[in-house]
Amino acid sequence: MQVMNIAGDGGGVAFAKVVETDRGNERVIVVASPSTLLGLAQERYGPRTERDVRWIAATSAEPSVIAVASDAPWHDLHEFVDYWLAHPDSTIIGGGSPIGGQDHMKMLLLARATGLDVRRVRYRTLNGAPEIVPLLQSGTVQVYPGDVSKVQPYVARGELRVLAVLGEHRMTGLLANVPTAREQGYDLAFVIWRGFYAPPGISDSAYEHWVDRLHGMSESPAFAAELERNGLTPFYLGGEDFEKFVMEETANYRKVSRSIGLIQ
Repeated sequence: MQVMNIAGDGGGVAFAKVVETDRGNERVIVVASPSTLLGLAQERYGPRTERDVRWIAATSAEPSVIAVASDAPWHDLHEFVDYWLAHPDSTIIGGGSPIGGQDHMKMLLLARATGLDVRRVRYRTLNGAPEIVPLLQSGTVQVYPGDVSKVQPYVARGELRVLAVLGEHRMTGLLANVPTAREQGYDLAFVIWRGFYAPPGISDSAYEHWVDRLHGMSESPAFAAELERNGLTPFYLGGEDFEKFVMEETANYRKVSRSIGLIQ
């Protein structure tokens, strides 16, 4: 299998190529993640929409977390949310994605779940965990909505505390005692899934072939070992179920993005 990296527009150039020049090509699949759906929801991919390709399957995932400095005054999500609701103008979120990107969207969705006006969410785009952690420790920013793999090394060194896991289930290992946001009463999950889509115009038999092949891969011991080696968790969602998931998630991102003025 040949792998080609197509840079540009956070996946937008690759999406355009698949829609415009690879129509009907049954030998092409493209990697996708929540950032793909955010690009579509926020119209960064031009006039193209989530309905322009065939969504095959998600095959792995990485839960997000809400992290703060280890000496922060909040020890669970309730305590932080109470503070945030009382002091939205002085609560600054530091994230590694741009405005409207994954880290920002996590906190917009949390704000909506808590009843906070999403337009009052203060967010700073920073250069990932190495820049964010010192700012958390100095009090310049208050919270980091990162991914498990980016946060765990700092938790292990006692530099960060995780208030909530934004997954369907608790983690194992270092974060085993951290409750999910839903356990704490907030209807929010944000999992950084990795999956694939195919060009439009492929036959149903070709589509089902890819769904079956990725399902078989996801159940193989070799793939399970690869996930563990990379700190990822199993997450398979394929065929019509994945397509439905993509449509619902993109619609949700579009609604929140519109509410903060990113799109009309």
